[in-house]
Parts: sequence; structure tokens; C-alpha cells
Amino acid sequence: MRRFLLAAGLAAVFAAPALAQTQPPLRCAVDGTFAPHAFPSLQGGVQGFQIDLFREVARRMGREIVIDSASFSGLIPAMNAGRYDFLCAPTTVTPERAASLLFTEGYLWTELQFGIRRGTPPIRSEEDLRGKTISVNKGTPYEQWVTRNAERLNLTLLAFDTQPDAVQAVIQGRAYANLSGNTVVRYSASRTQQYIADFVLPNTRLHWATPFRQDSGAMRNQVEDVLTCMTRDGFIA
Repeated sequence: MRRFLLAAGLAAVFAAPALAQTQPPLRCAVDGTFAPHAFPSLQGGVQGFQIDLFREVARRMGREIVIDSASFSGLIPAMNAGRYDFLCAPTTVTPERAASLLFTEGYLWTELQFGIRRGTPPIRSEEDLRGKTISVNKGTPYEQWVTRNAERLNLTLLAFDTQPDAVQAVIQGRAYANLSGNTVVRYSASRTQQYIADFVLPNTRLHWATPFRQDSGAMRNQVEDVLTCMTRDGFIA
């Protein structure tokens, strides 16, 4: 009897990879212009932190993964329509989003930071933004911040489909500053001489997490468990 049970157990272990291969690929999407998290690869497709992260998630789940690239403003609607299982894009957890989506635990923190053109006087407080034009990526918390504070600070919103376009608006003088996540602003500054990372908005530290539809609790739990293991074993520093 023991030999039978051992044989059955071993058969199940060795059959698991084969069973996993029969499952359809995981489907997710990123904003492919949001470097260093996702950006075009010279070999085609996209590369970056999110790509490496979720390919490893899929590998640990024993699944293939397909990662599409699209404008961020259309990602959540596309996921809710069933096109994607979840989003690989770094997605800021907000109360508004949490009311309609399921999120994993946060795997990376972010802060709202401004980028300005080199030679522009540094921003020392929100008052320095009064009457200015601020560029952002559409459909993001950065756009929401400008919208919420537009009347108070007499701000003009300049929203773009991609973060590089928002940066170029600053370099070309069409916008006074660009508002985005700290990692993205700093990466852009490291690659563009005329653009520098500047003022960090106080008390804006938030988490990036992985969003799912409300009917995808089981898959959310699986991905969350994998992300937790990746944090504990050091894959995610």
C-alpha cells in the first residue's frame, strides 16, 4: 500500500508540469512607454522591470504569459472587458480603484514627483506651481492630482497618451513640469540631459500592486502568493 501511495504521489508531481502546459497562457498588459517598468526592446516587444517580474511570476505558476503593450488609459477598461486576466503595469492602489477592482498586496512603493527642464528654478513647494501648465500621462493618479488641485493653484492640465510625450512637453517648453511616479521621473532624468528630477509631493507615498477583475479572486490569490514568495526569497529586493 505504501509503495502504491508513493508511486501515485510521484506520478502527480511529474504530471504537474505537463498539466500546466495545457492551460492557456496568462494574458496581461502594460503601458509600454513607462520606462524603466516597460519600454520598447530593440529586439521587438517590450522590456523592463514589469516584464521581468511577471515572466518570473508566470514561470513559478507553471504558465506561459502574453504581455501586450497599450496606452495606460485603456488598460483597466480592457481588463474589465475580459481581454486580460490582470495588468502587469504598475498600478497605484487608490480607494477609488479598490472599490471596483481586486488588488494584490503592494510590491513596490511610489511617490508623486515632478520633472522639470534643466535651468528651470527648482520647485520648493506647491505654491511654485501656481498658474503653471503640468504635463501627465492620461488615466493616472498624476492626472487626478492636477485635476483636483487645478482650481486651488490655477493649474493647466496637459495630458498625453504616453509618458515620453509628457516629458517632451517639458523639454520643449509647452509645460512647466511633468508629474509622474518617482522611479519613472528619475529614470527619464538619467536618460535625458535636458530633464531633471525635482520636487517630490509630500505625503504621496502609495503602493503599486497588481489589479484583477472582481470575479478573479482565485487567480488574484495565486499571483499574490507568488509575489509574496518572490519578496521573501529576495527576487524582489
